[in-house]
Amino acid sequence: MTTNETAAARPMMILIAGPYRSGTDDVPERLDANLRALESAAWPVFRAGHVPMIGEWVALPVARGAGSTRVGDAESEAVLYPTAERLLQHCDAVLRLPGASKGADQDVRIARERGIPVYERVEDVPGYVAEPVG
Repeated sequence: MTTNETAAARPMMILIAGPYRSGTDDVPERLDANLRALESAAWPVFRAGHVPMIGEWVALPVARGAGSTRVGDAESEAVLYPTAERLLQHCDAVLRLPGASKGADQDVRIARERGIPVYERVEDVPGYVAEPVG
C-alpha cells in the first residue's frame, strides 16, 4: 500500500496552526493576509488525503455570533483560544507553520501533551504529494 493509499484509508483531521494575530496589531488587512497564509496549507493537506482545519474558520463565526465586532474585543478573546483547544480534542495531528504565534505554540503544546503528531512542514504530512509543475 502506498503512502497515499494509507492516507486515503484513514484521513486525519489536521489542525493548521500558525500566526493569525501575531504582528498584525489586529489590522483587518494584516489578519486577512495571515489567514490566507494559513489557508495556503489547506489544499496540500487535503490533496494528501486529509481534512484540513484552521481554528479561525470556526472561531471567527462563533465570535461574531457572541457579539464580536472586531478581533481583540472581549467576545473574540473569549472564543479564539478555547476553540482551538476544543478542536484539538477532535484533531489527529497539527501542522505548525512558521512564524511567531503564542496561540500556535499553545496548540503544539496541547497536541504533544495529548500524544498528537506535530508536523513542522507540509511535506512531512503523511500522503503529501508535490503539486505537479506546469
